[in-house]
Amino acid sequence: MAGYLSESDFVMVEEGFSTRDLLKELTLGASEATTDEVAAFFVADLGAIVRKHFCFLKCLPRVRPFYAVKCNSSPGVLKVLAQLGLGFSCANKAEMELVQHIGVPASKIIYANPCKQIAQIKYAAKHGIQLLSFDNEMELAKVVKSHPSAKMVLCIATDDSHSLSRLSLKFGVSLKSCRHLLENAKKSHVEVVGVSFHIGSGCPDPQAYAQSIADVRLVFEMGTELGHKMHVLDLGGGFPGTEGAKVRFEEIASVINSALDLYFPEGCGVDILAELGRYYVTSAFTVAVSIIAKKEVLLDQPGKEEENGSTTKTVVYHLDEGVYGIFNSVLFDNICPTPILQKKPSTEQPLYSSSLWGPAVDGCDCVAEGLWLPQLHVGDWLVFDNMGAYTVGMGSPFGGTQACHITYAMSRVAWEALRRQLMAAEQEDDAEGVCKPLSCGWEITDTLCVGPVFTPASIM
Repeated sequence: MAGYLSESDFVMVEEGFSTRDLLKELTLGASEATTDEVAAFFVADLGAIVRKHFCFLKCLPRVRPFYAVKCNSSPGVLKVLAQLGLGFSCANKAEMELVQHIGVPASKIIYANPCKQIAQIKYAAKHGIQLLSFDNEMELAKVVKSHPSAKMVLCIATDDSHSLSRLSLKFGVSLKSCRHLLENAKKSHVEVVGVSFHIGSGCPDPQAYAQSIADVRLVFEMGTELGHKMHVLDLGGGFPGTEGAKVRFEEIASVINSALDLYFPEGCGVDILAELGRYYVTSAFTVAVSIIAKKEVLLDQPGKEEENGSTTKTVVYHLDEGVYGIFNSVLFDNICPTPILQKKPSTEQPLYSSSLWGPAVDGCDCVAEGLWLPQLHVGDWLVFDNMGAYTVGMGSPFGGTQACHITYAMSRVAWEALRRQLMAAEQEDDAEGVCKPLSCGWEITDTLCVGPVFTPASIM
């Protein structure tokens, strides 16, 4: 299959052979290596990303997914998502270069950073990247000077007070200031084509999307009244990447679909986008980390005993990765990673109070506390699931480690399904000459595959 991804980019595994099986083989090989130096590594299931994409298309059929490159910029991820036809949301020049290097056209790239360096705006202009976001007058002035032909998307603030990561503290303009910015854009001859928002990561209330979509409708009407041709609605991100999330993706999709039907009904001429990161990659990546040191600490607490009645002690394990590297979610998302043991303990083995620490020589590099583990040894491997978001390229500088190696895998069944689906979509495109939800190959410049631009209608 011609395209971005080829069979040489990943390990083909047969059905019944899991990512965990591949991890066992790789850790065994690492343990038997002649070198004394071992390093953490990832196994990425590209088939899981493909399945997530098909789920997205089923749940949000009117929405075009763009991948937030900042979340995980590893080559395998970018290639499989490009193969699936996603657009790419880039925050800086390096990310734009990455996706263009693998052949993604400029028409499928959004420069979605409301606060940009002038040199990087010029880079976008030179390389044909037209869609840029903004939320203040200074950005407008920079764009007028460095990229006057850009199509701008106004980023509005949301109520993300309950989200784990609150982006509106840093980005987004309030509703009361939108008209002023839209007027200034018109005076400066800057074309504003749409509105974006981001409810933040880890939002427990799906209704935040509905409220933000309602707010966007108001801004669309402001812009249309001022003469802007509004036709892009960007739902941002914040979609969960794991099955165990407090709010399921399907629940969020249901709320979004209802709000879109109310405020932007089908046929209104609006191109609806979303910028997803964690959703696609979190559950696809598993990491194996080795124990590089350990010590036992006796706890001088009379009367307190372990589960098996022996002397109270805690075991401190040191890993070759920590919170300043791939376990940064401990700091930023308040997550306590739970390890999976490569060697399953017997029921007779005693469990000990244990903690995991990274390589940094400070008291903050604690990966996990309060664990009950069997006796482990230097050289043993610990496995952690759901490690695909904001981990790749985060090798800890404190241990002198390099970026962790990634082994990409995909089942033959997933690969064949991907080939069949994409070939069918390509044949339909050739036959009808229109855009299809699977390929998500719409242009976002003057050749945007939508009919009329947004026409205000009464709000129910």
